[in-house]
Amino acid sequence: MKVLVYSAKDFEIEYLKKVNDGKHNLKFVPEALNTTTAVMAAGFDAICIFSNDDASLVVLEILQDLGVKYITLRSTGYNNVSVKSAKRIGLKIAYAPEYSPHAIAEHTVGLTLALNRKLILANAQVHQYNFMLDNLIGTEIFGKTVGIFGTGRIGSILVKIFHAFGCKVLANDIERNQYLENHYEVEYVPLEVLCRRSDIISINTPLTYETHHVFNETLFSVMKKGALLVNTARGGIVKTNDVITALKNGNLGGYATDVYEQERGVFFKDNGKSGIADELLKELIDLPNVLLTPHHAFATKEALERIAETTIYNLDCWEEGRSCKNELEFQTITL
Repeated sequence: MKVLVYSAKDFEIEYLKKVNDGKHNLKFVPEALNTTTAVMAAGFDAICIFSNDDASLVVLEILQDLGVKYITLRSTGYNNVSVKSAKRIGLKIAYAPEYSPHAIAEHTVGLTLALNRKLILANAQVHQYNFMLDNLIGTEIFGKTVGIFGTGRIGSILVKIFHAFGCKVLANDIERNQYLENHYEVEYVPLEVLCRRSDIISINTPLTYETHHVFNETLFSVMKKGALLVNTARGGIVKTNDVITALKNGNLGGYATDVYEQERGVFFKDNGKSGIADELLKELIDLPNVLLTPHHAFATKEALERIAETTIYNLDCWEEGRSCKNELEFQTITL
């Protein structure tokens, strides 16, 4: 099968080549999929895309006209894909579930600790030979209340980790996980109650119509003074203007995030020379109580191996006419 891999990054190509082992004809291009670059897929049976590629209806129609039949994602989230439209026009879509729940959960904890204990600031001060502690006072996580928004694969791991820290864990999800309730004393509450009672809140839910900008002025206004918000899900779940206001007025103590709602075209690139035009992102980065990482919570060797294995598995299934367990059929994913 001829496959065009969009948004190919040097660090992932070796994993895809190794797992593929010459089975499929893979071509790697750094360009992201969009209405302009879709024509590059002419002559290919399938394409492989990442979470920031544009697979909206217009793009899908171009791909179909070019003869593309299959799209496999190197990500769990697929909010960038018009799945319903793809099915309607005959394109098959598959994703990569469960490739890195531990990687993302561990990154979430790392962000939480780094923000809470001001590790980035401490490192910067020491590099300037400043060993004062005045600006480095944090709090203990032990005994705090942690709210987990979304108790799917990632959220469930976080429940266990924060329970081990000695935290009281609150949760919010469409469905309650009785195992977590019985074994980790998780208490499921409405989202507003979770925000009102939690010292730390972790976002681990997909971006959907219902979750878009769900963290906005209304929720920030009821949060505990000094609460920390950590987002390793999708940027669009948090309304950036409102989180900046909440950080400035002290309603929110700190924001650690691996994602940003307008990251397409900025993340996964070195913008050091050109700079960035997004004034809102600049403002967010400049805030002293913000810790932002460049969407790399998933980036572990183990996760990259699993992404490659899942990608080639999806392609194998289609080429051999087998049922593909990762094919999307409108189901709601759980992070």
